[in-house]
Amino acid sequence: MTNPTGLPGAPATGTQFTLRRGDATAVVTSLAAGLRHYDRGGVELVEGYPLDAIAPGAAGITLAPFANRVDGGLWELEGKPQQLDITEVPRNNAIHGLLRNTGYHALESSEEHVLLEAVIHPQHGYPFLARHQVRYELGADGELRVAQTLINDSARPAPFVLGAHPYFTIGGVAPEDLAITLNAGQYLTANERMIPTGTVPVTGKFDLRSGRPVPESLMDTAFTALVTDDGVARHTLSAPDGRSVGLWHDGSVSFVHVYITDDFPGRSLAVAMEPMTGPANAFNSGEGLRWLAPGESFTMNWGIDSEGI
Repeated sequence: MTNPTGLPGAPATGTQFTLRRGDATAVVTSLAAGLRHYDRGGVELVEGYPLDAIAPGAAGITLAPFANRVDGGLWELEGKPQQLDITEVPRNNAIHGLLRNTGYHALESSEEHVLLEAVIHPQHGYPFLARHQVRYELGADGELRVAQTLINDSARPAPFVLGAHPYFTIGGVAPEDLAITLNAGQYLTANERMIPTGTVPVTGKFDLRSGRPVPESLMDTAFTALVTDDGVARHTLSAPDGRSVGLWHDGSVSFVHVYITDDFPGRSLAVAMEPMTGPANAFNSGEGLRWLAPGESFTMNWGIDSEGI
């Protein structure tokens, strides 16, 4: 762990927490409790970025108390309009929660894990007091495990959706040679402002259950009806030689948003698979929206593993 805050040339994403176990290394940032680096045996498994940059395309950040978008940043609480800041100006939406530009502090840290926490203060658009805790841990097998917990410190129930925004890769393999497999039976249609309009069975390029080449699948789409095995779902990015990196999650995750873009710095293509407890605009649609009673907490569990690496 390093703590360069205030020093000349300090990292743009604040304190860098370096975790090591076996052949695995992960770097977690205090800004947005983000994942800036993860490798196994020197093979990069997530898209990283330089120390002097903030996360491009929200790479690796965690999301609370909402994930993805809120339409116009506007929703109603007990019949009263709540206006969030517009943080996606071109589409006039609020996006990616309220902690993207917040520094977390460490409650615990060791060579193999770190537990970070940030406070969501009552504010216009979200009049609740809550804490978001994010625990990263490297397992004995090199797997990265993440637990995100929201705690309601308010005197009344608080709505929320939790999410994360990791981009996946297999170091040394061109993005055009990768294939994506997503174990999901439905996807959400959306309008031009990326607000969901309905849920339909996967077909065509949206059917990723048997794997599909990344170049054929440029998208910004949420999937649901996720298939689990003993309560755990797994979705993968695979190389031609059989190696793969996977997103796994438990039943707390009901949606995975897939963002395949040709606009990631230094990459011809980049692939995000984003675990979320609810979809975009849940504060208005109610789909996937949960409410925490005063003093209650909720935890979303997910992680990254690999095969053949």
